[in-house]
Amino acid sequence: MFNGNMKKIMKQAKDMQNKMMETQKELELMEVEGSSGGGAVKVVINGKKEVLSINIDSELMSDDKEILEDLIITCINQAQSKVDEISKDKMGSISGGLPSGFPGF
Repeated sequence: MFNGNMKKIMKQAKDMQNKMMETQKELELMEVEGSSGGGAVKVVINGKKEVLSINIDSELMSDDKEILEDLIITCINQAQSKVDEISKDKMGSISGGLPSGFPGF
């Protein structure tokens, strides 16, 4: 049988796990924008890093194809980095710095 402290620890762990699951769902629904070329190219991705939209300023359509491709890649990478940073911050604030290999989390 668990003593009072162990029950409290188990409840805290369960609460933390529930909060992490809620936060994960919230993160998956968020939309993050990346931009390059001074905003001439914009990409919106969701928390799963799926590209939702790409907006290219019509003036760029006459530019070199390779430049345009590089701008698109830059936008996507920037947006993905933002998702990683937001996820790390939100999940880290919940776990309070628990080791990443902590069982069940």
